[in-house]
Amino acid sequence: MSETMSEIHDPDAPQSTSDMAMTGRMDVSAVLEGAEIPEVVSNIVFDLANVRVFYGDFEAVRDVTMQIGRNEITAFIGPSGCGKSTLLRSFNRMNDLIPGARVEGLLAYHGFNIYAPDVDPIEVRRRIGMVFQKPNVFPKSIYENVAYGPKVNGMKVNMDDLVEECLTRAALWDEVKDDLKKSAYALSGGQQQRLVIARCIAVKPEVILMDEPCASLDPIATAKIEDLMKELAKDYTIVIVTHNMQQAARVSERTAFFTADVDAQGVRHGRLVEYGPTRRIFTAPHDPRTEDYISGRFG
Repeated sequence: MSETMSEIHDPDAPQSTSDMAMTGRMDVSAVLEGAEIPEVVSNIVFDLANVRVFYGDFEAVRDVTMQIGRNEITAFIGPSGCGKSTLLRSFNRMNDLIPGARVEGLLAYHGFNIYAPDVDPIEVRRRIGMVFQKPNVFPKSIYENVAYGPKVNGMKVNMDDLVEECLTRAALWDEVKDDLKKSAYALSGGQQQRLVIARCIAVKPEVILMDEPCASLDPIATAKIEDLMKELAKDYTIVIVTHNMQQAARVSERTAFFTADVDAQGVRHGRLVEYGPTRRIFTAPHDPRTEDYISGRFG
């Protein structure tokens, strides 16, 4: 880890179903929560300027400029193939693991370019955790799944206390406290996803990225994950990709709508169309393409 990267620190960071078929505008009045928030983002965690993501010569995402605020849940919505997950994975350099992938433009975290040559991507991923669509539990016990990250990172902690704390924060402790030595594979899908979240927060990240974390879960498990997201947002910044617009309306403060443009050669490129407070995006979007997607005219 470069010394410059190690100095990045948020002083307030914590220390220790299916898409509905629609013929008109989706009625989100019953699920939109919270008060109106301002258009301008404050307490900026991520600052993107003209970000472009490539796989070889293919430009998957074009010219994304946006800011993401601390302790907010930001939802990325849009049709399949519009670059939502590609952009999300760029936030913690997961795309580095794909041969030929590269990012252009500025993607700053607390004001520091995470793609600068002297930045350690492993340290980036410790600070910016990731939860995937399918629960990727390790072939270990429940306890060892949570303890794995702290052990690998050499964290000097009381491991039993940390495991209990993380499982409690992930709303899983009461369900597994007597079975910590059991294989993580013995858990249900929803429990496995909460275990993955517990494992993620065990290394004390500041941000949690979630790539369709409820896509493979039933409605009851989905509700638990959504409740958990809202609780975790008190201490973490969360960015979520979802195809479920009602979920975006339920859990997020801000929503970014992406679509795919087709160039003269017939190649699709993801593009950010509109970004703003979730209530405004769903009730009074500025761009007609957002209106068309929200109302089900395409997507």
